[in-house]
Amino acid sequence: MRIIAGQWRGRTLEVPPGMATRPTADRVRETLFSMLASRLGTFEGLRVADLFAGSGALGLEALSRGAAGATLVERNAGAIAAIRRNAAKLGATVDVLPLSALSLPKNDMFDLILADPPYAASAGTAVVGSVIKAGWLAPGGWLSVETSRDDRIDPGELTIDTIRDVGRARLTLLRRA
Repeated sequence: MRIIAGQWRGRTLEVPPGMATRPTADRVRETLFSMLASRLGTFEGLRVADLFAGSGALGLEALSRGAAGATLVERNAGAIAAIRRNAAKLGATVDVLPLSALSLPKNDMFDLILADPPYAASAGTAVVGSVIKAGWLAPGGWLSVETSRDDRIDPGELTIDTIRDVGRARLTLLRRA
């Protein structure tokens, strides 16, 4: 696994050991960040959250492209250790919250939230509900949710901008008005 673009382009990332996490494939990340770049223009100055962070690849990719800060939410101890090693290797500063992304605390709002929950029925809808309930998405902010191709998301009060299938993954971009 590697960083795709930005200041750390080509740098490799450690994947957490075991089967507890499912890293987002390079091809899916490339598609996701291309979709986001065409909508955002730039990642400069964005406050980013990476839910179900695993290796931290999504949050670190956003930082590599100029995001101002990243909060990574992950409850698996092995994954948290991998996130910290990856951030240290890149010289990145990240906030790691060791908790479930499905029970987020009230926090600052984020301009971009990247979520890659385990592939399970209604996982995407659960993430959207958690983000809305905690008030994490800033007005005009974007939420990206990766699910399996057959998992349809209920957007709640958010608006679905686009849905794209990439291999066995489905990327859904949602926006808060």
